[in-house]
Amino acid sequence: MSVGEVSVEEARAAEEERAVEQALALVGRQPQAAHPTPDPARAGGLSSPPEQSSPSDPGKAESSASQPSGDQPPSDTPPDSPSLPRGSAATRVSPSTQARRTRAHSTPWAEARALAERLGRAAPLAAHRLPLDRALGHVLAEAVVALTDLPSFDTSAMDGWAVAGPGPWTVRTGEGLLAGRSTPALLPDGEAVRIATGARIPVDATAVIRSEHARSDEAKGLLHATREVVPGQDIRPRGQECRSGDQLLPVGTLVTPPVLGLAAAAGYDALVAVPRPRVDVFVLGDELLNAGLPHDGLIRDALGPMLAPWLRTLGAEVTEPQRLGDDAQALRHALATSDADLILTTGGTAAGPVDHVHPVLAETGAELLVDGVAVRPGHPMLLARQADGGPYVVGLPGNPLAAVSGLLTLAEPLLRGIAGRAAQDPYRATVRGEVHGHPHDTRLVPVVHRADSAGGTDHVVPLHYNGPAMLRGIAAADGLAVVPPGGVRSGTEVEILDLPWASATPWTEGCFT
Repeated sequence: MSVGEVSVEEARAAEEERAVEQALALVGRQPQAAHPTPDPARAGGLSSPPEQSSPSDPGKAESSASQPSGDQPPSDTPPDSPSLPRGSAATRVSPSTQARRTRAHSTPWAEARALAERLGRAAPLAAHRLPLDRALGHVLAEAVVALTDLPSFDTSAMDGWAVAGPGPWTVRTGEGLLAGRSTPALLPDGEAVRIATGARIPVDATAVIRSEHARSDEAKGLLHATREVVPGQDIRPRGQECRSGDQLLPVGTLVTPPVLGLAAAAGYDALVAVPRPRVDVFVLGDELLNAGLPHDGLIRDALGPMLAPWLRTLGAEVTEPQRLGDDAQALRHALATSDADLILTTGGTAAGPVDHVHPVLAETGAELLVDGVAVRPGHPMLLARQADGGPYVVGLPGNPLAAVSGLLTLAEPLLRGIAGRAAQDPYRATVRGEVHGHPHDTRLVPVVHRADSAGGTDHVVPLHYNGPAMLRGIAAADGLAVVPPGGVRSGTEVEILDLPWASATPWTEGCFT
């Protein structure tokens, strides 16, 4: 079937939906509100590529009973529905019906991302003054303006000889001119004096001759140039880099190691910067293990070890993730006592029997700003604001790659806005290979950049193992391709989201921890 083509299965699902509505009408009931949309591979939508139909197929893995339930919907059958004969169309709402209902309430991916950033920028943190040794990784809240000319006096750019007038020159005796020493004496025409890099140029000196371009006649006390001497050569004039009052760095600049060096050179001891946003991570799920091999229906927690360092690469200060299990009371207490700027929860965002995020947020009076996003994986993500100006809450699905999707869709732009960081310039790259898409939703697919050895343009290659519960693909990736509904063919340009460590190499520990 070609990309975006309506399949026989979809037509059959539409017919099934009509049968469902007729059956519900016969028993006097209306279809209930939609649950979160299942992934297309599980819903019978667009199929996965043939090479992924092995036991490690991402679509199959999403429905595995051993995976977290954050990206999996509960049964569609209302608990109080009248009993119908087995095989009746009303026994279970079809995936097609469920998908269309959910899409009616899901926020488009680009819109959700833009909203998160706008909310972050509307609530910036108060600026504070940080000494240079603590400012790395923050964002400037005040511009860096030159406090003096740089350099503040004429200096030698090379080791050699300062000369005045035309040569040959009479060599002045003594140790010569060194950096950091007092103002040198006048240098009359026809004289030369030894000078070190960074030393102050004597008044009336016309040039510096590099040591390798000079020949000294010690017997006669004369210096000869072996190359033409141009006035001003190898002299760094005062104000060459900037003049006092020039703006060196604007508000919003990320403080990197070179920024620290420039600020120090310009005379700064501290910088006025935006504090790093503080983030609490609450890991939900009774099925999660902290150590050892999975066993007896228990699985390892992959999100706790992953999220904290990832958030630090985004410029956040992150507390040690807290494991709350499937405990509504513990979640309620954690939300009420957090003093973070952003709270991340993992799992529990669907409508299962132990998915407590929505009910607890409702009980605490939180404002639900985004409830589901039209993106795969990760559509059950949410964004809320605690009551009375409390912190934002981003609810991530429990499946690992679905959680990454939620992180990049809602948490990353929100944190970027709060911290005052500039957005990555959008860019597109050619994808090498067909990428299947969801019929209606955006899809985020791990990719790796490749250079064309034949001299052609660079491109990205989609990676396998990209199901909602998988991390093998994203672990090898340096970006995510934003695949529009229906998928794309090989050779198509797609938007790329760079992963933070792709540009941070060789810095480890995240950027600026």
